[in-house]
Amino acid sequence: MRRKAKQTETEEAGIREVVEKSGLRHIAFIMDGNGRWAKAKGMPREFGHIAGAGVMKKIVRYCRDIGIKYYTIYAFSTENMKRPQHEIEAIFTLLLKTVNEAMDEENVEFRFIGDIDALGEKIASKCHELEEKKAGGAVRLNIAFNYGGRDEIVRSVNRLIAEGRTEVTEQDISDHTDTRDCPDPDLIIRTGNEMRLSNFLLWQSAYSELYFSDRMWPDFTTEDVDQAVREFAKRTRRWGGV
Repeated sequence: MRRKAKQTETEEAGIREVVEKSGLRHIAFIMDGNGRWAKAKGMPREFGHIAGAGVMKKIVRYCRDIGIKYYTIYAFSTENMKRPQHEIEAIFTLLLKTVNEAMDEENVEFRFIGDIDALGEKIASKCHELEEKKAGGAVRLNIAFNYGGRDEIVRSVNRLIAEGRTEVTEQDISDHTDTRDCPDPDLIIRTGNEMRLSNFLLWQSAYSELYFSDRMWPDFTTEDVDQAVREFAKRTRRWGGV
């Protein structure tokens, strides 16, 4: 039986209480399965990305409603540049559409993490415009686009070298990552029945709790978020201690 796609007010209030008691501040999503979802329906992969973008908006808004202040989505990796050109172009077009729509979002600060400037002036200028217009929002959405965890670490170290550093600490690297002004993710959710990080937030995920769902991202619901949050609340986080 397919689960309900929408919670009652009582259920939503309950999950807000779970979020508050668990200390969950930052949730990150590896939104996997768009292409496979579309292929299973006999549609082109681009169809899956469009459907996935709609789900992303719904899930992010829901996370805001249940009291999560920081969220990061893995939208396009550095490795995704190896995909067919028509699919890449469709994703870039979808990004620009999403950026334009995001201009009207209230109380959300947007930050692009990854090498967004390498994608050309048209995309980079629109993304930076969104960041500038929405700065200071009550909640923060990091959009990982043209992002790779190893690439981020390299760029962080190069920033330190440019500052003249000859020796660095872990904190120095943390202070030069793309997410340096928000906490590390408490929970990383990956959809699509895959169980790996795929070069996502490698530095920041050292002590993140991981949750894997067999649902393809376009089928992911707010109830699936609730299930992951409740699972997170059951776990004991020791950060290497006893």
